Amino acid sequence: MSRVSRDTDDQLLAQRFAAGDEKALRQVYDRYGRAVLHLAASTLATRADAEDVVQTTFVAAWLGRDGFDPARGSLLSWLLGIARRKVVDRIRALSREDRVADSVRQATAAAPAVSPDPAQVVDRLVIADELASLPDEQRRMLELAFFDDLTHQQIAAVTGVPLGTVKSHIRRGMASLRRRWEVDGAASGARPTGLPGTR
Repeated sequence: MSRVSRDTDDQLLAQRFAAGDEKALRQVYDRYGRAVLHLAASTLATRADAEDVVQTTFVAAWLGRDGFDPARGSLLSWLLGIARRKVVDRIRALSREDRVADSVRQATAAAPAVSPDPAQVVDRLVIADELASLPDEQRRMLELAFFDDLTHQQIAAVTGVPLGTVKSHIRRGMASLRRRWEVDGAASGARPTGLPGTR
């Protein structure tokens, strides 16, 4: 296919995509998905995170296709712009998850032999209470991750649960913990040390 023919084909595909043609969505994914994956993988640490960004990029593009303006650039450029924002979002989310994980480890550490800090006791009670309220699978994954210090891959091997499902359970569980701490912090003016928003 000549360059002119390819450009014309790209333009027609972009028009069909913008018009809501579901077949065009599949063709756009087949044509540009690798470029989006390359952008994400060049920044993020794991392929799984990069693949998550590809998925969220195309979902956002499809839902926001009315915002695509061919006069401002190609469909590929528009997709890569969305992907860059999703990479930043993923990096921020991973950073928050790391902070929550560190806080959970600190708050659930063995109590000192003498005069425990009342704030730490409260933190442990809040975490224990929230863990108890989680669905069984989420609680189990978090306990294996934080109490037994297993990696996601080790948890998958031990439980027989697919790695992606393990990550999803842990991510949702930590999101629940984070929401609980935000509510408690807003109500009491305090939150466990090191949680997002703590100064």
